[in-house]
Amino acid sequence: MKKLLGVLLLAWFVVGAIHAQTVPSSTAPAPARAVSAVAAFDVDAATQAYMDELTPAQRASSDAYFEGGYWLTGWDLLVALGVAWLLLGTRLSARMRNFAERLTRWRWLQTAIYAVQYIVLTTVLTLPWALYEGYFREHQYGLSNLSLGGWLGEQAKGLAVGLIFGTLALVLIYAVIRRATRTWWVWGAGVAIVFVMFMATIAPVYISPLFNTYKSLPESPLKEQVLSMARANGIPASDVYWFDASRQSKRISANVSGMFGTTRISLNDNLLKRSTPEEVKAVLGHEMGHYVLNHIYKGIVFFGIIIVLGFAFVRWGFGWAQRRWGERWQLRDVGDVAGLPLLAALFAIFMFFMTPVNNTITRSMEAEADAFGLNAARQPDGFAQAAVQLSEYRKMHPGPVEEFLFFDHPSGWQRIHRAMVWKAEHLDDPLVRRQGADIPQAAR
Repeated sequence: MKKLLGVLLLAWFVVGAIHAQTVPSSTAPAPARAVSAVAAFDVDAATQAYMDELTPAQRASSDAYFEGGYWLTGWDLLVALGVAWLLLGTRLSARMRNFAERLTRWRWLQTAIYAVQYIVLTTVLTLPWALYEGYFREHQYGLSNLSLGGWLGEQAKGLAVGLIFGTLALVLIYAVIRRATRTWWVWGAGVAIVFVMFMATIAPVYISPLFNTYKSLPESPLKEQVLSMARANGIPASDVYWFDASRQSKRISANVSGMFGTTRISLNDNLLKRSTPEEVKAVLGHEMGHYVLNHIYKGIVFFGIIIVLGFAFVRWGFGWAQRRWGERWQLRDVGDVAGLPLLAALFAIFMFFMTPVNNTITRSMEAEADAFGLNAARQPDGFAQAAVQLSEYRKMHPGPVEEFLFFDHPSGWQRIHRAMVWKAEHLDDPLVRRQGADIPQAAR
């Protein structure tokens, strides 16, 4: 269910603004001073200077944390399959359906009653695994600031949100399945995609504040610079918000979220406390890139296609499994809500094998946002330093196959190197020349 709800609540982030400028003819020689400046700046040495800010122990820790995530992906699938087998093999799912049918004759209400049972039960069954993955492992690597009670409180909030929106989504999807018995997978996917858009619209204003307190960033030169950057790039935001993520973790983050009038620029207090103004502007320039490049709409299209393919796979898989085990599991047909564990398991299998595709789509959009952010904020060293901070939980320099399979963002090395390439081409920019004391010597 976690996989299914994750897809339904998914919201991902292209028309670029054209910056007109007069450039020399391609046949004209470049100014000698610019050529010599670029030649004097060693991109590879500057990249390595930032990489060398991390001690071997720090690199080993971040590599171990990130590489452990590769195995967690497989274990997540096995846990999902184990829960589905338990509910189906013991016929507990059928008994949950029968209980709902005894309470009411309305099919939609039967689905809702079953959905509540299913969401609560699967949450309880997967709690030990969630504890290891989300609490003990995070503390092992020094990434979480939550006490056990605080973590359980966060899970309770997530369960409440899942009960409301997960139940609504399942009622709608099963209503479609029962009405369109042959093409249900197409219409069901359509409902899921619309639900994604709905969640992306309301999340910044109504869901995110359930987990963190959002406040207007106090007036400061940094806030005005951020709003100026937003106005310059056509982002309809009149304020900048900060939220108290430090009570949960030490990770830095920011976002420009929302759609259809709910756009919001937000950054967490970790980013404010741990980063320089240059780093903050670099990070927010990246996040603004997601908005300006219409990544949320592009993501809905790309992941919408994946959702349709996933529903097609589920349609085939459900028919095959029902012929083999349907009678043993007491499943009637695909419209029988007792078959939800099978639907969830099949979707989990599909999404597991689609991991490289999903990662590539997301990683490509992240790279586009990186390029946009460098041009918008003009802070290559701030961007590189932020990439160093992200190394706390991201492997910095993977192999190409490893990056393709497992990375949903460009690696830290790639991001720093691209920032230094950008810097080499803009050495005459006053902002680029104005370097701080915390920048590695080779990157100046």
